[in-house]
Amino acid sequence: MSAVLSVLEGAVICTATWLLWKVLRQFIVKSPLDNIPGPPPRSSWRGHLPQIYGRHEWDFYHDVTQNYGTVVKLQGMFGSKILYVFDPLALHHIIVKDQEAYEEPPFFIKGNLLLFGPGLLSTLGDHHRKQRKLLNPVFSINHMRHLTPVFYNITHKLEHAMAARLGNGPQELDVLGWMGRTALELIGQGGLGYSFDPLVEDVSEPTGNAIKALLPNISKLPVLRRLIPYLSEYGTPAFRRMVIERFPNARVQALLKAVDVIDVKCNEIFRNRKAAIEDGDGIVADQVAEGKDILSVLIKANMNAAAGDRMPDHEVVGQMSTLIFAAMDTTSNALSKTLNLLAEHPEVQRKLREELVEASHDGDIPYDELARLPYLDAVCRETLRILPPAMLLMREARKDMILPLSEPIRGEDGRMLNEIPVVKGTVVHIGINGSNWNKGLWGEDALEWKPERWINGLPSAIEEAKIPGVYSHLMTFLGGGRSCIGFKFSQIEMKAVLSVLLPIFTFELPKEPIIWNIAGVAYPTMSEEAAKPQMKLKVGFIKDANRS
Repeated sequence: MSAVLSVLEGAVICTATWLLWKVLRQFIVKSPLDNIPGPPPRSSWRGHLPQIYGRHEWDFYHDVTQNYGTVVKLQGMFGSKILYVFDPLALHHIIVKDQEAYEEPPFFIKGNLLLFGPGLLSTLGDHHRKQRKLLNPVFSINHMRHLTPVFYNITHKLEHAMAARLGNGPQELDVLGWMGRTALELIGQGGLGYSFDPLVEDVSEPTGNAIKALLPNISKLPVLRRLIPYLSEYGTPAFRRMVIERFPNARVQALLKAVDVIDVKCNEIFRNRKAAIEDGDGIVADQVAEGKDILSVLIKANMNAAAGDRMPDHEVVGQMSTLIFAAMDTTSNALSKTLNLLAEHPEVQRKLREELVEASHDGDIPYDELARLPYLDAVCRETLRILPPAMLLMREARKDMILPLSEPIRGEDGRMLNEIPVVKGTVVHIGINGSNWNKGLWGEDALEWKPERWINGLPSAIEEAKIPGVYSHLMTFLGGGRSCIGFKFSQIEMKAVLSVLLPIFTFELPKEPIIWNIAGVAYPTMSEEAAKPQMKLKVGFIKDANRS
């Protein structure tokens, strides 16, 4: 125990020394960023951090994205400078052209490595590119076409589960809970070829529970998340494990338990699947999706890859846990927001339902037709524009850089600035909301949810801006070498679920207000005070609505 305390004391002393230097540096060295406009900080020592990470601070983001230009100066701890950037050319340099000069902060990479292993969220540079090269074909449109029947099979189970709860007429259901269970099963079967949740009946599955516990516990450890990863630089793996096991924090222990459960299950699934594929049949007792899941395809591709391109087994397992984490809350919360907005706009819900009913011909809509349905596509795009699930993404300048702008901004001294000097160590927040809500590109109605904008034709300014997002002029899935590799997977999930539910059910707003909260993945609660993620909607059968 004394050794553990010594390590913790050393970490605290090193961190305190580093923080002291950071504080003094703000006053000793004048920053070129002092001339960038931005709102005054609310706190003298925490800067804008309470607003950046405050779960109800939507007004702050509206102010930052609408009133200060496309590059905004914010303040971090002890006066440190933060840039919030959504100028298209600047974003292109940050995430595409100069992406190796703007990487995720070390605490983010090291923290992900501890949580998920060496997956895409935990690697940089050539290592990351090598992994992505092997994974890209697994997420191709052709492979998504093969997975669509799996998605439909799962969504029909959701349909039956929801229908079973409406025997006495329309009911308020926790739609977020159902979307979460469905998203887990979609990534379980489509990603790993493994079923976590039967959906029809309520069961408790340890791995599913562990996955659901990850994000809530991570989000409650903002300071420790920045400190704990650096313990990886001390001692042997066994010693570091001992330190974490004895760390006096309940959330750290809950996180450790969840990571262990997920790691054990992913290793078990991987070993069984690889052994079956090597034996030639590829079939194991717990496998679903008939070998079309991402893991099976990845194992085969990895076995057939050139020796220099092959991933070691522990990296494949790292991709599995990363995939589960990245795909679950993002898709489920995006689906929940879509249904929330459809409940707020019944005329849009009716129009979308008509399109889906006409296309279905009383059956599941084939992939190619589902992907092309114009109004369904417009609803999904507009929801992902107005509320990107993951909006708190950052980079750190690894060296001094010059950041060019597509249009000049006016500095605090009145001069027009065409470029911005970025000092090594500067934290850059990628302005996902700023880009998606930019009135200069999207028009004066940029803050309004209007699916018709995708039907009637986007403003020419959007095409001319060359926004570097990988998806539909949006920054929702980022762009460049670290864009969301699974965005096609997410898109077909959303469309399959909506195409099955909307012809069967109506969705109306509940009596209580739905509050959306800012977080690593934005989530709803049923009041501003509530801590539990939840979103109730009044759900009924279409046939009952037609009778009335």
